[in-house]
Amino acid sequence: MRLLALPVFFCGFITMAVAQDWPYPGDIPDVGPVAPGLAGENPTDIVRYLMVRGIGGAALSPDGKTLAFTSTVTGIPQIWTVPAKGGWPHQITFGAAVTEFHWLPPSDEDWPSLLYAADRNGDEREAYWQISADGRAERQILDHSEAYRNFGSFSPDGKRFIYASTARNGTDFDLYVANRLTGESRMVHQGRFGFYAGPWQPGGSSVIISEIRGEDGNDLHLLNVDDGAFQTLFSPEISAYYGTFQWRPDGAGFYLISDHERNFKGLAYYDLASRSLDWIETPDHDVDDLALSHDGRYLIWTVNDGGTSKLYARDLAQNEMIESPALPAGVYGIDFADRASVLSVRVSAPDIPGAVYSWSLPDGAFAHAARAELAGIDPRTLVAPQSVYFKARDGVMLHGLLYLPAKSPDGVKPPVVIDVHGGPTAQARPTFSGVTQYLLGRGVAVLDVNVRGSTGFGKHYARLDNQRKRPDSVRDLVDALAFLKEDGRVDADRAAVMGGSYGGYMVNAVLGSYPDAFKAGVSFVGVSDWVRALEEASPALKASDRLEYGDINDPDDRAFFAELSPITRADQIKVPMFVQHGANDPRDPVTESDRLVKALRANGLPVIYMRFSDEGHGVRKLNNRVALYRAVAQFLEQHLGVE
Repeated sequence: MRLLALPVFFCGFITMAVAQDWPYPGDIPDVGPVAPGLAGENPTDIVRYLMVRGIGGAALSPDGKTLAFTSTVTGIPQIWTVPAKGGWPHQITFGAAVTEFHWLPPSDEDWPSLLYAADRNGDEREAYWQISADGRAERQILDHSEAYRNFGSFSPDGKRFIYASTARNGTDFDLYVANRLTGESRMVHQGRFGFYAGPWQPGGSSVIISEIRGEDGNDLHLLNVDDGAFQTLFSPEISAYYGTFQWRPDGAGFYLISDHERNFKGLAYYDLASRSLDWIETPDHDVDDLALSHDGRYLIWTVNDGGTSKLYARDLAQNEMIESPALPAGVYGIDFADRASVLSVRVSAPDIPGAVYSWSLPDGAFAHAARAELAGIDPRTLVAPQSVYFKARDGVMLHGLLYLPAKSPDGVKPPVVIDVHGGPTAQARPTFSGVTQYLLGRGVAVLDVNVRGSTGFGKHYARLDNQRKRPDSVRDLVDALAFLKEDGRVDADRAAVMGGSYGGYMVNAVLGSYPDAFKAGVSFVGVSDWVRALEEASPALKASDRLEYGDINDPDDRAFFAELSPITRADQIKVPMFVQHGANDPRDPVTESDRLVKALRANGLPVIYMRFSDEGHGVRKLNNRVALYRAVAQFLEQHLGVE
């Protein structure tokens, strides 16, 4: 995950009063107006990179004629619509930051409409609204509460939807069905830890249910929402991943992505009558995304090859592959319209901050539906990475995306920032990052690293950092630095480490465990005390934590994580640090950074702390992002010796 869109990590419960209690007003950012500088300036001001307007979540209307997407052109994510064949976009939401949206099935007088969710300044307690596709009619379905919610899917007629919520006890996710017209909800299954709803069976009352089992695994169930019948489909001894479900139109079974009894994720079909799982595609890379046309004829999927997507299409009626249209290289997200054989393809790449294409399978019509806005930046100046593989000291093969500045002073190697993704089960992929591109323009190289525990390289690799192996992934950062020294293309003696969420923990940890490796560190919303963080983890993550980390109630595990916590080694950190956190963070409480900053300052270490009172687990508002990343850029340039 990029730093501009920090990944999911913790969802612990905190109170706003505690979150806002910080006695050092100098750490609360004084955010001013945004001034982007002049287009074509060299170097380009970082504000322009942050003002780049890509396309967020995108989905076609059921008839395939309209594309809805999110964009931050107003400063926070809002919903826009545009004709699928291209045209002038139209903004339809104007309130709080939109976190997700879904088209309603075209079943009644409310069509065409969408359901969308929004929280309160990053607290992730979402409310739900319905809005017409033209933005002229809007009503609230479910109000905000102290419960966490996770939207599942609509019933075939669109009058009901299923979602998960912690409303019962604040601890466990139960499953509820809501009447979309009245907002009334009823519990249909009482869960424990994390239960989430997938798609609703066409013409039936069954819903696919996923039960969290580790960071990269889940058990699979089927729930009848009318009579409550609950049956388990998969619960293997060694946890596996089951996801991206696509029902056949007759409801007889569904396509899915899974690594059931495999290392890499493949494409499979599950038949309800025979209870059999049949493999369709089993490449030596992960199948990454999946889409099925409404009539069941066209099956589309993507494969993650070293981070870059490859698109494949098959006509199931003719049992033959279809040539895919020419797409820019990058990372793809695909989605079919619910009632038309029109596919949307969202593309993100280092020089494409999100663009969407529409592809009509029956006639082959292909259009660029929504374009990214580069805020006056010349796309020719944006740098693509080189994929690099290198060995850790114990022989494990690691991976990274190495971004090198286009120009460097003659005979002078560029300094480098090692960027660590969150997760931990996530992957550094070649997508757009404004901060990365700004640093490259200033002559700083970036290694976007995939340490052990990252996804995209098979299940075995993703689990190499589980439980007591956690320190091995921290050590990988030092081995990455050793690789850069031997490689010789950058000045590895001028290196900083930067990361967000779990990546923030990695920064905190490596600076305390290997205090001589880096010149500086930048930690966004990172853990400092594992014991407290695991105790306060969200209901969903408590289930996964037992496999990913260990049982915090076990005395040996507790002692191990106390020793592993960066706060334990805060006195070993001896380089300048930049720390950022949002006071409303419900995943990783702001007190994690508060404690670390206090400890570092007590040791006389220079620390810049930006503690946003109106943000959560990430920074959404444009003015806040500008203030944050301008300060980060200045910090890195100062400590890496960039003139």
